[in-house]
Amino acid sequence: MIEIQKRIREIAKAKDMLILAHSYQPPEIQDTADIVADSLELARRSRDSKAKKIILCGVKFMAESASILNPDKKVILPAHDAGCPMADMIDADQLREEKRKHPNAVVVAYVNSSAEVKAESDLCCTSANAAKLVASLEEDEILFVPDQYLGSWVAEQVPSKKIHLYPGFCPIHQRFTEEDILRIKGENPDAVVLCHPEAPPRIRRFADKILSTSQMIRHAQSSSETRFIILTETGIAHPLAKACPEKQFIFPDSRIKCANMGKTTLENLLEACETEELEIKVPENIRVRAEKALERMIALG
Repeated sequence: MIEIQKRIREIAKAKDMLILAHSYQPPEIQDTADIVADSLELARRSRDSKAKKIILCGVKFMAESASILNPDKKVILPAHDAGCPMADMIDADQLREEKRKHPNAVVVAYVNSSAEVKAESDLCCTSANAAKLVASLEEDEILFVPDQYLGSWVAEQVPSKKIHLYPGFCPIHQRFTEEDILRIKGENPDAVVLCHPEAPPRIRRFADKILSTSQMIRHAQSSSETRFIILTETGIAHPLAKACPEKQFIFPDSRIKCANMGKTTLENLLEACETEELEIKVPENIRVRAEKALERMIALG
């Protein structure tokens, strides 16, 4: 494994490639990447990088976002079939139909969406900045797509807005059960519960804090608490352990894993660096419209 990682870094340096990895990627991928971050930071870092090529270790919508923000750079997705079930729950036609139902609403698209959906939206958001962005809007009526649960959490945080929810969701966060949460809390009564806002309200109600992946890591670092129950995808265990090796992180169910995030391997990352064949390129007529929504997110976020 170490030899493959070394070879990947050598090729990336020689070809002026920036390797980005999401915080849910396998540990060996995170340890090989130049930058490990959440969706918002990956978008920022891809846009601000001077590298000629970007290797995005994540899922398709993340690589699309990098392509949207970097039309002159080559963006490569090593796991070319790594999609996002939530993003697939809405397409441009479906969003246009929702817009017809709510003609006065501002469309806020979770970044976990396709380029085509972003192009039909007024601005994008991440789980880290969704409530802040919605609160900052002058308009009072919002159409939030595609995650109904993140949207419902935003509605709780910003009750002054009328928020229409599209019925999409993350299947991974749907897997948590109230029984598992009650069991793990009973076994660890002193642990602080951190939950991702993609989780349904029935799970969020057990949380001490609702936080995005990046916010969970920062909170764990700054908190005086030493034991945490984590209610999100288990890939976050690796960056949490690296950031806070002296603290304990407890996961109710080790099977809460995103299969698509797990599709990136050192072998296909090496192949992507060598061949540069798995490029993600957003058509220009879609890119220029989607860029406005992403840039607005970055500017406000």
